[in-house]
Order: sequence, then C-alpha cells, then structure tokens
Amino acid sequence: MNSLNIAMLSYYLPSGSKIGVGYQAHYMANAMVRRGHRVVMFSPCDRPVDALYDHRQVPVGKAFRSFRIAWEMRSRDLSEFDVLHAHGDDYWLWRRRVPCHVRTMHGSCFSEAFNIPRFKEKVRMLALAAGEVMSVMVADRTVGVSQNTCRSYPWIRRVIPNGVDLSLFHSVGTREIDPTILFVGTYRNRKRGKMLMEIFRDVVQPAVPAAKLWMVCSDAPEAENVKVFGSISTEELAGLYRRAWVFCLPSSYEGFGVPYIEAMASGTPVVATPNPGASEVLDGGRYGVLAEPAALGASLVRLLTDSGERERMTAIGLQRAKIYDWDCIIGQYETLYKEMLNR
Repeated sequence: MNSLNIAMLSYYLPSGSKIGVGYQAHYMANAMVRRGHRVVMFSPCDRPVDALYDHRQVPVGKAFRSFRIAWEMRSRDLSEFDVLHAHGDDYWLWRRRVPCHVRTMHGSCFSEAFNIPRFKEKVRMLALAAGEVMSVMVADRTVGVSQNTCRSYPWIRRVIPNGVDLSLFHSVGTREIDPTILFVGTYRNRKRGKMLMEIFRDVVQPAVPAAKLWMVCSDAPEAENVKVFGSISTEELAGLYRRAWVFCLPSSYEGFGVPYIEAMASGTPVVATPNPGASEVLDGGRYGVLAEPAALGASLVRLLTDSGERERMTAIGLQRAKIYDWDCIIGQYETLYKEMLNR
C-alpha cells in the first residue's frame, strides 16, 4: 500500500523497560519503516539505539506516570498523521485527531489483577483496566493480540498476533554441550521462576546430573548448575535461545507470551504451563509441551533425554513461528489501515 504517516504511542520501549509491550511496539515500528512508512513514536522512554523510526519524548514526571502520559497526549497535535496506533494510554483522546485511530490490546489488566499477589498492585491493575475499557470506546478499531485477550473484552472482534523478527531469532547456531534449560521472565510472581528453579533442583538435576538452568532475570539467586544472566541485550538473548536445549516459561498467566514464539523461531522446544497465552500460541500443546506444575519436571527430563522428540518439536516449532513473522503481521495491519482509511 502507499506510504503512510503513522504516530505510535507506547509508554514502554526497550530503552527504558523490559516489559514485553515496549519491545513489540519497537519491533512493529521498525517493521513499518522497513515497509516504507514514516513512523513517529511518542513515549516517555528514550529513543532506542536501533530505532529506525522518529521519536518524540512525552514528559510524565515521577508520580502516576501511566496516567499522566494519557493526559499529556491530549495536547499533542497529530494532524500530520494518517494513523494513530496506540499500544496503551490513549483513553483521553476522545476528540478525533487522525483519520484512523487503532488500539492494540496486548493483554487484559482485568486478568492481570486476578493473578498478581499484592493488594496495591491489584488496585492499580483494576484502574488500568478501566483505562483499557475507555480506550476501546475512544479508538476507531481495537485489535487483540490473542483470542484470550478478546475474552476479557468480547466486543473486540479482530485478532492480529504479536510478531517475531525471524532475522534475529533463528535456529542457525550450535547447541550447548550440556543439557540446558532457558528461562526468561521474573523470579517471583506470575512468571514463576522460583518454582522452576525448585523443580530443576528437586526433579531435573537428580535425573539429569549434567543439566544446566539459565535464568534471564534480575531477581534470581545463584544456585548449583544455575546461571543468572540479569539484563542482557536482545542479540545476547537470541543467542541464548539458539544454544539452549529447551525453553521453559511456567507462568500462571500470559495474555500472549512472546518468549514462546521467540523460542520456536530459534528452533528450541517449548515447555509451559497451560496458561491462556501459552495454550493459544502452542495450539493446545500441538507445538509445545503443556504441563501442570506437578508434571513440569518430568516433562523437562523427558525432553532433555529424548533427542528424537527434541528434533520433532524443533521442526514443528520452526513451522509455527512463520505465521508470526513481522512481514505477515504488518501486512494484516496494513489491510486494517486501508479498510478504515477507505471507509
């Protein structure tokens, strides 16, 4: 389609946060530029060093930041743009500012509120959920990244999934000599890194003494045969995916679960708990192992010791990852933009 002027809005970007929404907004904007569109990102985060798009800083101060960015955007002149594509925080933009206003819903704060432990955080998530409802009313069209996301907001009818950069996350490389499990997330709360480390210690290590666990998170303690990487670059992360034997993210809740598709694109078999995001991305277990926490250790041991099954899952995972290639995802958004601009 013809080149468009696209304004994107994202509170998060990789330069300021490890939140997955920021990476998706960043990757999408870069992919749009590669397709010939002009993109300007509005965000309180600094411009990422690898950004191909223009960037405009949105000051938000230190308190109530996620609400202040929405208020700040009310005063921005967006008349130069054909499309406003928001990844959040657009709920005060009631007055029409662009011909086409799209909101991508990356998950449900309602669902997050039920899966987060602290009361204060539950209240915050419910407040953000109210903003999500308002955003749906403000935008011309709201898209969910998964069928699971749309269940929280049944009036959202269109699903366009998150994407993966297949030039970065690929399978060309050498696996570790020792059986290695990769985890990407947080040690505590819904990502359940702590639970995985305990399962590794109590079940996996006794059965596979040479096994290693790699934890890409900032809050995990060191332990025997466990390596904690902390904050690393996206390129380093892609390298870890290619080297690991198995990827495991046993979250209690995922609205989508981008790490699952990054692992599949890297040729690494996936083991997950049957949370909504994993169940959808893995098609109910067709493209990866879905195991309840009690069976997680046995599933990991089985994959680490069965090279034939790993090879089978590598092949089907690589095939599955193709539908999440950014060219495919951007094409779907371009179709949506065209429908709305022609309306």
